[in-house]
Amino acid sequence: DDAVRAIARSLRRGAAHLGDPSRPIGSFLLVGPPGVGKTELAKVLAEYMFDSEDALVRLDMSEFSEYHTTSRLIGAPPGYVGYDEAGRLTEEVRRRPYSIVLFDDIDKAHPLVLTVLLQILDTGHLTDAHGTKVNFKNTVVLLTANFGSEEISRTPMGFGSGGDGLSAEDLRRNAEAAVKRRLPPEFLNRLDQVIAFSPLTRGAMQRIAAIQLRREASVAKDKGYDLRWNEEVIRFLAEHGYGPLDGARPLRGLLQKYVEDALTQAVLDGDFAPGDTIELTVEGEDLKLVKRELVPA
Repeated sequence: DDAVRAIARSLRRGAAHLGDPSRPIGSFLLVGPPGVGKTELAKVLAEYMFDSEDALVRLDMSEFSEYHTTSRLIGAPPGYVGYDEAGRLTEEVRRRPYSIVLFDDIDKAHPLVLTVLLQILDTGHLTDAHGTKVNFKNTVVLLTANFGSEEISRTPMGFGSGGDGLSAEDLRRNAEAAVKRRLPPEFLNRLDQVIAFSPLTRGAMQRIAAIQLRREASVAKDKGYDLRWNEEVIRFLAEHGYGPLDGARPLRGLLQKYVEDALTQAVLDGDFAPGDTIELTVEGEDLKLVKRELVPA
């Protein structure tokens, strides 16, 4: 919620033309444990602002962890291998000037990447290896990092806090302290805001499970199947789809196992046909798909 509010304030400034017109619309560093929705926020923001997830320019910083790989961002200089190829970052933004630019896992990037980012945040543009000036003034720059995530191993298992583990507020403070240790102040001072994400609560996890189920139902509906469920299914997915070290990431595997794979197999076996109403129910420690017989009125 804090992340959404902070980004909304920046977008309002841009809409009112009260921000620096030469700089990106907004620039944010999102820190916190894995699987809490940092990358998902970027996808939703791209769809909300520019009506398409294709407006998201995502760069995995693990691909730019070595010195010689950093040149791929703007293109190799003359005389070097790859000079004829366009820069990954500059070419994407040149083609899509209205976009969300996501530097995913910035903590894995080579320090030279921060120099490139400094120029974007300071001047609002980059010049690629061919001399083409690429403007970033209509972009929102997001960076994600797992700073402080090593502290999660000291938290109690499951949702919330308690016992001898660290509370959500402790984790936020540790993440913010790790940011100051790992990133230079001249870089942090140019960001609009550093936003620390807390570990997911039970309620947040249930909302995520409901959103993901609705997406699965939308895909099934396009194929002619009416997928339904109850609150018990939501609670099951929230409990079993959460991991203390990877947040909501296990949920994706659960949905693939109990919905996508199970529905595919049932269709191939002839158990379901287009037009059927299918109910997802909890049976013990499993989820089952059951054909729902509609009673005539």
